[in-house]
Amino acid sequence: MRTTPETVAELMARQWGDHRPGLMYGGSTHTTVLSRHRTAQEAAARAALLVDLLPADRGAEPHIGVLLDNTPEFPFWLGAAALAGAAVAGINPTRRGPELARDILHTDCRILVTEHAHLPLLRGLDLPGVRILVTDSEEYAALLAPYTAAKPGEAVLAAPVPGSRFLLYFTSGSTGAPKAAVCSQGRLAAAADSLVRQFSVTPEDVHYVCMPLFHGNAVIADWLPALAGGAAVALRPRFSASAFLPDVRAYGATYFTYVGRAVQYLLATEPRPDDREHTLRLGFGTEAGAVDAARFAERFGVRLVEGYGATEGGASVQRTPDTPPGALGRAGAGDDLAVIDPQTGAECPPAVLDGRGRLLNGSEAIGELVNRGRSLFEGYWRNPEAQAARTRDGWYWTGDLFFRDADGFLYFAGRTDDRLRVDSENLAAAVIENILARWSPAAAVAVYAVPDEAAGDQVMAAVALEEGERFSPEAFSAFLAAQPDLGTKMSPRYVRIVESMPTTATNKIHRAALRRCGFRCPEPVWWSPPGGSGYRLLGPADLDGLLAAYAAHGRAELLER
Repeated sequence: MRTTPETVAELMARQWGDHRPGLMYGGSTHTTVLSRHRTAQEAAARAALLVDLLPADRGAEPHIGVLLDNTPEFPFWLGAAALAGAAVAGINPTRRGPELARDILHTDCRILVTEHAHLPLLRGLDLPGVRILVTDSEEYAALLAPYTAAKPGEAVLAAPVPGSRFLLYFTSGSTGAPKAAVCSQGRLAAAADSLVRQFSVTPEDVHYVCMPLFHGNAVIADWLPALAGGAAVALRPRFSASAFLPDVRAYGATYFTYVGRAVQYLLATEPRPDDREHTLRLGFGTEAGAVDAARFAERFGVRLVEGYGATEGGASVQRTPDTPPGALGRAGAGDDLAVIDPQTGAECPPAVLDGRGRLLNGSEAIGELVNRGRSLFEGYWRNPEAQAARTRDGWYWTGDLFFRDADGFLYFAGRTDDRLRVDSENLAAAVIENILARWSPAAAVAVYAVPDEAAGDQVMAAVALEEGERFSPEAFSAFLAAQPDLGTKMSPRYVRIVESMPTTATNKIHRAALRRCGFRCPEPVWWSPPGGSGYRLLGPADLDGLLAAYAAHGRAELLER
């Protein structure tokens, strides 16, 4: 009889004595396979080393920073922390200088595990009290050598229990420093077990981890369910669209997770006759969009399942068999989810959808998703202000925009940071993006706000075109006119044509960078002047006129933010 695990340490210990495949790496060029027993053995060795490096009586937090690509050392140290009763802080290698030092010190890391490739990032940083271990060094191998006979459970800083702190994972934000969400062993073990049941994970599966392990998506939605379901884990050091299918075939991968732009990168690769010749059965992630999910299924024969459940654990949406296209599902068990107008605190009215599922009353129906019931949110590390903002009025505020249809199904509409206010009407960037994504020449679209000259915002869109396509203002205008769910305020005033989208380290579109640049950018910008029709290139005279209008209304400083 299968029992539900109570801790991640229990999941690690279950691997002991199991000689089925557990960890694969090296890709299509040279695949190395380690057994589940071997991965547990490696984790136990590092747990024993950790206990000797961090004696419990010193009183400091047992936190380890991990600054690595997706190498085998990353899951080894995740397993070690679980077994020893310690916590891992995933450190983002795209952070630099004081921001990188802040992440390490803010999470009270006493040990930083890294590799030679990332050592230049640490040069000149003041990291008092932090011991650095370099995994691809002779010193590291010598340090580990005495612990090779260790077994799970033999060496602990504190006996792992469901409430043991396990992850301190940074959540991204468009403003301010990232916040470190606290994740306990019990919550993550339960989440892993839930995904195993939802996706019928078995030891025959291979989970391809191509999203970065310093981010919650790869650990919580990919590595952990593999651990709980007995599946093997296959690693890609960093995401590569060109290496995706060769890796999948080499590993026999059946499942992967994605975030943000990864699906668009894969769709942008050159189509091949053998695109469906692979073992993948499922992709699970966020922000693919209905149009790209359909294109992915048609081309690769793989179903993408959109999910919602932030690292913080404050709210979750569960997909059911009757979930309509475009929706994420209904509230998870125990959650009382509502779509709230943050200005009034009132619940938004149900969405009105046409026969093709297109939203007709976005201004009224879109609000912030709030959990008014039991929340699994475990707080932010040493950040009471951010924690209070998340849990104000006794509710958990997700910071995400949603709308709910008359049957209670929830639809994602973007981040609260991505809300626009045009002529006193509230709009959600994700809704406009979903409409613009129907335009066949577009490979990727990002919608964001730029300040209006007089008041509020205007809609700006960055568009990356399919290979060989050119932007036609006439064709784009005709496309917009033919969209029945494109409200009168939704049409972009500005259209920036980019070769590729700027992205964050987790392959999400870097909207903050787009907003900062606005319409004064090196690429061509087409605009639709007020009172005019159609689009024309934004020229120097147009730009001068705009800047004068901003100055006349006392809003010039908004362009500098």
